[in-house]
Amino acid sequence: MLSAGERPQPPTLNAVLDSPVKPVALNHSAHSTATWPEMDQVGNIQHIWVITGPAGCGKSTVGLGLQRKLDCPFLEGDDFHSPSNKQKMSQGAPLTDEDRWDWLISLRKAAIDSLSPSDSNNFHPPSGVIVACSALKQKYRDVMRVAAYGTPLVQIHFIYLRLSESVLIQRVNQREAHYMKSGMVHSQLEVLEEPLGEWDALTVNVEGPKEDVQKNVWELVGAKLAEYE
Repeated sequence: MLSAGERPQPPTLNAVLDSPVKPVALNHSAHSTATWPEMDQVGNIQHIWVITGPAGCGKSTVGLGLQRKLDCPFLEGDDFHSPSNKQKMSQGAPLTDEDRWDWLISLRKAAIDSLSPSDSNNFHPPSGVIVACSALKQKYRDVMRVAAYGTPLVQIHFIYLRLSESVLIQRVNQREAHYMKSGMVHSQLEVLEEPLGEWDALTVNVEGPKEDVQKNVWELVGAKLAEYE
């Protein structure tokens, strides 16, 4: 297992806190709304697996597959959008940075809560949590990274699902009764900042069959977990 001193440290925290856009999520009071367990309450490192990518890339499918493998809670990012955000997207209007801050805050807090001892887990928190979150820009990922700053026992990982625009549109068109429409795919790709080269991000090409994608994701996750043994 890696000690606290051996954990790679994200280089982007100061950049997030010094950003000209000051999301409420990044001040002390917002971050302190959830409390991490004391070190002696958790025997091993816990992991936050954030499945990222634009609409249609398969975040929920991959996340649920990992949930079965890891026996961890799964948080569907779409469930944490406000009604106004959902209405805006259903009308084909892209979300702004301001629209996303509260969503990211809520999702981050839910991840922290999932890993903290509580009545819901009989005060035996799980080894990790899986989060489906588009996290299209680096600064959105930086907001989520703050979830791991409270303890050396938590590691956050981003699994970026890469897919061509044509296939993304095809997949979104096949959805039924979902507020995200195919026209939103192009706007998401326009603002997408792929996490290539980011120290805590893994990239998976998801052009192939679902079974192959799940296998490739699991191999990456298994290899990453092996680094902490």
